[in-house]
Amino acid sequence: MSVRSAAPGLALAGIAAAAGLAVHALAPGVPVVLVAVALGILLANTLGTPASADSGLAFASGSLLRLGIVLLGFELVFQETLRLGARGLAVVVAVVLATYFGTLWAGRRLGVSNGLALLVATGFSICGISAIAAVRDVTDADEEEAAYAIALVTICGTLAIVLLPALQGVLGLDDRSYGAWVGASVHDVGQVIATSSAVGGVAVSTAIVVKLTRVLLLGPLLAWIAWSHRRPGVPRRQLAPPLFVLGFLGAALLRSASAVPDGLLDAIADAKVALLAIALFAVGARVEARRLLAVGARPLLLGFASWAIVAAVAYAGVRAVWA
Repeated sequence: MSVRSAAPGLALAGIAAAAGLAVHALAPGVPVVLVAVALGILLANTLGTPASADSGLAFASGSLLRLGIVLLGFELVFQETLRLGARGLAVVVAVVLATYFGTLWAGRRLGVSNGLALLVATGFSICGISAIAAVRDVTDADEEEAAYAIALVTICGTLAIVLLPALQGVLGLDDRSYGAWVGASVHDVGQVIATSSAVGGVAVSTAIVVKLTRVLLLGPLLAWIAWSHRRPGVPRRQLAPPLFVLGFLGAALLRSASAVPDGLLDAIADAKVALLAIALFAVGARVEARRLLAVGARPLLLGFASWAIVAAVAYAGVRAVWA
């Protein structure tokens, strides 16, 4: 692939990312990446994605996506996770594992495809859209399945912003316990901040620490998925973790060692958002709406089942440790 052949697709994706940033500036509750993937789907199913953009979009949905996931690692500080204590860490791990395997089980019961169930399981258990995009890159899941999974975590995460604050008093949670519940059960980092900000103070800080501890598990989970869902003909002993997973963990180590200046961290955070927006526009630009609609309503049931699992397990853990 040459720079010349990639330029049209990258320029198109860059414009979509800029539009996502503009929408996010006007409505902070709307994630940049959500706008980008929606614009990609809209383009593909109205005007059509131009053939000249194919090379650049393929590069964006592959290499640029992986780089964005690596930069996500710079948001993580291992020392922050230790503040949760052994029992708090155990709750986070239990939430992730119960949601992941529980969703896969529910997907089989509902007759949902393995690829879509895997994307939903990872999105709901770890960090929403970013996790879905990362898993799509290490498996054979297609763009339509990724788009459906993104829609599910967006719907449920948006509902969480409205419903969870109203449930704090009903469930008998103080502000710290509420923040822990939000961090352990809501999918996207932006949604976590919005949901916990309804209470404010200690709820927000606790929610962010718990949420980023969940994100920290993305690396090990991706390595496991790549190993256990390897493509046919690849012996397990020859399958190393994807390089971008190692990069993600390496970035977290650098951040935890205070080896990155604060000013550079701000630039990295901006670059991460831009790269993921560009990559997910490229994913959306290859989605055919008719194939998305053909998936049917069963995945919607799976999404709500996964949300129920993560919320229930997180609540039980919070009551046991923080309440």
